[in-house]
Amino acid sequence: MNVGQVCGRQVATVLPDSDLSAAAQLMREKHVGYLVVVESDNMRKPVGVLTDRDIVVSVVAMKTDPASLTVGDIMTSCVIWTDEQTTLDAALVQMHRNGVRRLPVLAPNGEVVGVLSIDDALQAIMAELDHAAGSIRMEREAERAART
Repeated sequence: MNVGQVCGRQVATVLPDSDLSAAAQLMREKHVGYLVVVESDNMRKPVGVLTDRDIVVSVVAMKTDPASLTVGDIMTSCVIWTDEQTTLDAALVQMHRNGVRRLPVLAPNGEVVGVLSIDDALQAIMAELDHAAGSIRMEREAERAART
C-alpha cells in the first residue's frame, strides 16, 4: 500500500506572509491542527508547516502578541515530506525518525497534493488487520458448515 492510497486529499494551506491569527482561524474553520505553508496561491510548493502546537509553544507560552507575527515567523521551515508512491511502511519509518505525526504528500512537480497523518496510517493498517481477521472467521465458518 502506498501513501497516495491512504493520505488525506483536503489540504489546508496558508502563505508565509499570512497573519498568524488568520492562520489560527483557518485551523478552527477547517478543524485541523496542521497547515502546509506554500510559496504562493498558484504554486502549491511547500516552504514550511504550521501546527497548533507551534502557535501554543512559540506565541501563547511566550506571551507574544499574535497580531505582531506572520505565519513565516514561527512556521517550521524544514519540511519533511513524502511522495504518493512511497510505501506506507517507509513513510511511517520517516515519521518516526523525524518525530512528526503528519507528512505533506507531494506530486512529481513538487506541489502538495495531500497530507499523511498517523490517523490515516492507523485506519489503513486497521482495515488490513480487519481483512485478515475476517479471513480467519470465514475459515472457521466454512469448516463448521463442511463438518455439520
